[in-house]
Amino acid sequence: MSRIEIEKALNDLNGLVLQGKSLDAFEKYYHNDVSMQENSMAPTIGKKANYDREVEFYGNVTDFRSAQVKGMGVGDDISFVIWHYDFTHKDWGNRNYSQVSVQHWKDGKIIKEKFVYAD
Repeated sequence: MSRIEIEKALNDLNGLVLQGKSLDAFEKYYHNDVSMQENSMAPTIGKKANYDREVEFYGNVTDFRSAQVKGMGVGDDISFVIWHYDFTHKDWGNRNYSQVSVQHWKDGKIIKEKFVYAD
């Protein structure tokens, strides 16, 4: 996948997230063997397990105020997005923070993603 193709896919993925269609973006752009990791926690492996984790997360958000893309970059089979989020979570309370999402691409889909943010 070329850098231009990754950038186009990433822009579409980000647009879907900003429209509140994160699960649609997940279905469209994530590999069946995807590994997703939060900071230094153990990664979650596989599309179904990660999809279920996403559904659980969004089900626990009680007030979603905003999401913004603050920056992004694309390299050879790798990309990153700097996000800023502001929401209230049922268990975690008010969250207003920035995170970097680093994506590794394979076969036109994200095969590995790591989210890095202050705990």
